Amino acid sequence: MVWRLPPKKAGCPLLAITGPTATGKTAVGIEVALRVEGEVVSADSMMVYRGMDIGTAKPTLAERKGVPHHLIDVVDPGEDFSVATFQTLARKLIREINARGRLPILVGGTGLYIKAVLDGYRFTGGVDRELRRRLAAEAGRFGPAYLHERLRAVDPETAARLHPNDLKRIIRALEVFYRTGAPISRAASAETGPEYDALVYGLFLERQELYRRIEERVDAMLEAGLVEEVRRLLKGGLKRDATAMQALGYKEIAAYLAGEVTLEEAVYLLKRNTRRFAKRQLTWFRRDGRIRWLDVARYPSPERVAEEIAGWVQEYFRR
Repeated sequence: MVWRLPPKKAGCPLLAITGPTATGKTAVGIEVALRVEGEVVSADSMMVYRGMDIGTAKPTLAERKGVPHHLIDVVDPGEDFSVATFQTLARKLIREINARGRLPILVGGTGLYIKAVLDGYRFTGGVDRELRRRLAAEAGRFGPAYLHERLRAVDPETAARLHPNDLKRIIRALEVFYRTGAPISRAASAETGPEYDALVYGLFLERQELYRRIEERVDAMLEAGLVEEVRRLLKGGLKRDATAMQALGYKEIAAYLAGEVTLEEAVYLLKRNTRRFAKRQLTWFRRDGRIRWLDVARYPSPERVAEEIAGWVQEYFRR
């Protein structure tokens, strides 16, 4: 089937590049930006944290090749950062980038972040600190898996997306359900009318190749000093139950540093959890019919992937 450009829509021009972890989104986004006078708006929920560089595969200044990057190193790891905050900041940046005559490029694998921008979600539910306290107490008594199962009963879509140990987000999802009577996956309701004229590309790899790259990526992170990065964060006072420490790589290495598992076991868990995460990401994105998928294995380099995307972008936005 030959893919054709979608009809143009009203709204600000926007390009999005998404897909599972380890498919090369960051490198491709940079190369596309170089070809279309773009600026990257990161849509990665863990790259927002300062000092978390190796485990999040954050691009170095050299790797960014002079391309402006936004929403990287926004808050300290102990601070809160929500999808609603991301949405507000990303929308402002997209407007500013467009006003400069450049193309904003949303790049990342956090599905809810991508959809919050593209679909204009309105986040509701407010904050109930007493309810949060009670839910946290229950987790302390019965374990995070207990709350995860409760969430699965009322909001299976969100439960499938969250790791059973991601206690902060599980509590938030339960809080929204108990306050609004609706799952957070529906409480975040889409606004009417498109705000962006968006092209959306997804990068993917067949399972065995993706898993091979995940293995290589984890090994490279360890060689680059992931253990020392996690040790430094913990010594700096970051608690293990902080949202930032639920990121892949950080929670597994933290368990090793606490003497709960061996390094070999931690690495095994990290690779296994990353494979499972990639599978959940792909399941999430496959439901979005706007995405034009590119098999990265069919291209010899990120530059060639970028050339194809840039060609479509230039044709689309010049119409």
